[in-house]
Amino acid sequence: MATAVLVALLLTLIRPGDVRVAPAWLLPTVELVLLGVLIARDPGRIDRRAAGLRVVSIVVVGLLVLDAMVATVHLIIVLIQGGQTTSSAGTLLAAGGVVWISNVIVFSLLYWELDSGGAAARFHGSSRYPDFAFPQQLNPEMAPPYWRPQFIDYLYLGLTASTAFSPTDVMPLTPWAKLAMACQSLISLAVLGLVIARAVNVLS
Repeated sequence: MATAVLVALLLTLIRPGDVRVAPAWLLPTVELVLLGVLIARDPGRIDRRAAGLRVVSIVVVGLLVLDAMVATVHLIIVLIQGGQTTSSAGTLLAAGGVVWISNVIVFSLLYWELDSGGAAARFHGSSRYPDFAFPQQLNPEMAPPYWRPQFIDYLYLGLTASTAFSPTDVMPLTPWAKLAMACQSLISLAVLGLVIARAVNVLS
């Protein structure tokens, strides 16, 4: 989780100015402070059940999701109205790729943070019903005893939602999970469609 947050912050630094939400240093500074609090209070897995740590963890993920959503809106506006980013196909594809990858990572973090009450609840087995049904949960004989999804499982979920535009092997069960996956699929479809169309237009 911490590595994914750091990668997401790195992506915010290399975005073109046209799709940057705030000064390049602002979000990474805030996120690094919050992430430092999480790691200092719960080094390793970040799975303690303290209410304060849960709030900090949600804030970390929430800020990244908000930043990625606003950056996506900025990119779409630039694609429609034109700007420095659309001056060359290479720059445009690079900007679109950064925004697309950012959305994959932040939605993966969102799923990881909220599924079954969060990482701590999953670790301690205190959640009764999951928000996502993984194949190992539907077919326990295919997984080791007491199997629980790790962050890589949510990263795969985020990637497939952005490429297939629909659930693949992991099924959303609750309303928020269905809405989040639908939102991610629509964002990915819009970004990929508009970026590729504009890049082809620039090349031609």
